[in-house]
Amino acid sequence: MNPTLQTIHNRRSVRKYKPGPLSQEQKDTILQAAMRSPTAGNMMLYSIIEVENQTIKDRLAETCDNQPFIATAAYMLLFLADYQRWYDLYQAAHSEQRAQELGISPRNPAEGDLLLAMMDALIAAQTAVLAAESIGVGSCYIGDIIENWEIHQELFDLPQYTIPAALLCFGEPADVPPNRLLKRFDRKFIVHQDSYQRFNPQELNDIYLPFDRKSFQHQEFPNGAQNIVQFNYLRKFTADFSLEMNRSVRVMIDKWCGR
Repeated sequence: MNPTLQTIHNRRSVRKYKPGPLSQEQKDTILQAAMRSPTAGNMMLYSIIEVENQTIKDRLAETCDNQPFIATAAYMLLFLADYQRWYDLYQAAHSEQRAQELGISPRNPAEGDLLLAMMDALIAAQTAVLAAESIGVGSCYIGDIIENWEIHQELFDLPQYTIPAALLCFGEPADVPPNRLLKRFDRKFIVHQDSYQRFNPQELNDIYLPFDRKSFQHQEFPNGAQNIVQFNYLRKFTADFSLEMNRSVRVMIDKWCGR
């Protein structure tokens, strides 16, 4: 296995870091790699906020589903889906006025622009993660950054056409990661040929086999679930954080679209 593939396969979420900051060289390496990531039309529809203020880190540890380890990250990057920069550039160049002179109706960023910017931001984030891994710096995605929109908007002074796409914690691992690949679902459930494949209950019963159990195998869980799928449903899909995430995202999209 070549070094690039080794980095991809070995990477895992790290939530416990050695004390002390990353060096400026380490930070620059991560950022430079992120900025070389693929981007739609070379527009770089994302921005990156370096979060260095400890008070902000402490607040994020609370607002991102109460995860104390967030506050201990040696380095933190917030990746934003960002059309504000281009919208401001269009305005400064009198682009709408020129469009009207040419008989073209001006418009504001809409849902498609948001998804495109999200793709750009997430591609840059994952590139940063792999770059960090390659130099011995661990990382952890914080998906909960898309909760509590109003708090995070104020915390980072986010204008209309910016939305958090990913928060990343970085640091040198405090412990040596286990030398084993993390389990994933079998390829047949993930990779489709030419069209989408749905699975019947008998087939779905095998989806958890890599984890040494059947999907619908009876098992009592503390949250009242009686199989591993119910456990996931009750722990994640119907959990308070999931409901808040969806509320928050609805508000973000409405604000982006000016509704």
